[in-house]
Amino acid sequence: MLRVLIILLISLSSPAWAETRVPGSQAEISMGFTPVVKRAAPAVVNIYARRIVNVRSSPFAGDPFFQNLFNNFGVPQQRVQNSLGSGVILSEDGIVVSNYHVVGEATDIRVVLKDRREFEAKVLLSDEESDLAILRMQDAPSLPALELRDSDTVEVGELVLAIGNPFGVGQTVSSGIVSGLARSGTATGNARGYFIQTDAPINPGNSGGALVDVNGQLIGINTSILSRSGGSNGIGFAIPSALVAQFVAQAKAGNSRFERPWAGLSGQSVTADMAEGLGLDRPGGIIISEVHPDSPFAEADIRPGDVITQVDGLPVNTPAEMIFRMSVKGLGEEVKLTHYRDGHRDVTPIRLIAAPNEPPRDQTTTGNGSAIPGLTLSTLNPAVIADYDLSLMSGGVVVDDPGQVGARAGLRRGDILLSINGLAPKASREAVGFLRDARNRLALEVQRGSRRLVMRFRL
Repeated sequence: MLRVLIILLISLSSPAWAETRVPGSQAEISMGFTPVVKRAAPAVVNIYARRIVNVRSSPFAGDPFFQNLFNNFGVPQQRVQNSLGSGVILSEDGIVVSNYHVVGEATDIRVVLKDRREFEAKVLLSDEESDLAILRMQDAPSLPALELRDSDTVEVGELVLAIGNPFGVGQTVSSGIVSGLARSGTATGNARGYFIQTDAPINPGNSGGALVDVNGQLIGINTSILSRSGGSNGIGFAIPSALVAQFVAQAKAGNSRFERPWAGLSGQSVTADMAEGLGLDRPGGIIISEVHPDSPFAEADIRPGDVITQVDGLPVNTPAEMIFRMSVKGLGEEVKLTHYRDGHRDVTPIRLIAAPNEPPRDQTTTGNGSAIPGLTLSTLNPAVIADYDLSLMSGGVVVDDPGQVGARAGLRRGDILLSINGLAPKASREAVGFLRDARNRLALEVQRGSRRLVMRFRL
């Protein structure tokens, strides 16, 4: 009995217990989250963004049949689009993190503090895929800032607070717990990757706000919810602070675009049915189906059929989770990859590089003498493939901008031109030449996602 008591006293006095714990007395219970809110709330701001967008007015808008046939009907008109969201101050000199969908492509950004002071802000770095943006407030004095906690130390069941400006009603605090970790493929919008799930109520306007622990440290940036009504159903997602830290580091280094390491491979999660055949004692990890020859994984002799289970000792079960682990580490660094081949375990170092831009992208636009004037094309290479999330072994040229004529012909951004009048272009300038030489007729073979289309025109 004495041994049990000693162990209990040691565990209660350990640093881990001091970091995250439930209230231990009636006084603490009556105090609630007040100390945490007083510490964290001043660093959470409201963000008002304005952007100018091009819209087309069509008499067929809303028609279930004709609206899709006349997508590009009408003259484009510019309109002002306003958005409302939240942000978190991360340094005293005015570095703020928010969501891309709140401030992305905005022409005018206002940051409003809890004490109602207002400041202009500019975007330093943004990334639509991660749905993160780093801002700097202009001419701001010394400001309250939140400390980042390593999100890899977060555990399911921890008490958390979500702080933001839902529906524009003003700064609001809601409480809940961490409901899940390593959520991928479940967040809405353009955000892809790895998320912390919480049941703390998150509503429109909370985007970009703080998810903090009971010590007032930032563990995530609230980004989206799963909802059929548009309101909170207790399933919200936050971008982990580990990725936020990498964004801040790149912004302070002068990057205007987030640079993530390139894997250059594709794969899928290992299911229970697969595990036995692969010689694994339990399902988990990613089985590799394809490896690009220029990938650093290919350089490390990772092959199709190999199963990747850990990156730097941390488990990965989806491709998105693996990319998250690599992104947190950063370009130029090295990670240790745990993988299995024919049931044998191995640990291999992988150097993290950006997607190679070779052969050169060579973005080119067709002239007035072309069969499709105003069409902008790029030569496919690993960097372009990563930008458009195309199949690893894609070749030829990709449509960067269809232009007015190309859009009316049915081309879209991201389409791959496989052939032009039966000729397969290997580079953008070659494709421009094929289009210039087309006479009387034009036949395009186009790859769009998993579909292959043939378009025929009379010139």
